[in-house]
Amino acid sequence: MDDRVEGSAREFGGRVQEAVGTAAGDTKTRAEGLYNQASGQAQQAAAQFSDVVKAQPIVASLVALAIGYVLGRLTA
Repeated sequence: MDDRVEGSAREFGGRVQEAVGTAAGDTKTRAEGLYNQASGQAQQAAAQFSDVVKAQPIVASLVALAIGYVLGRLTA
């Protein structure tokens, strides 16, 4: 299954789980729902980033190189 679809499904399930937890007054279920929402959003973002890297590998490599250089200079 595509990561974007899976992430969307997880986020939607988390929203439902949060609503059920809120309605029932169950903080554990509500917290799990919030966690699933965040996980779904992160999965969608990772899929989107992966698509950008696949579409423009040279630009992505240059950006990664620049970030590595800056982090190296900051820690040296």
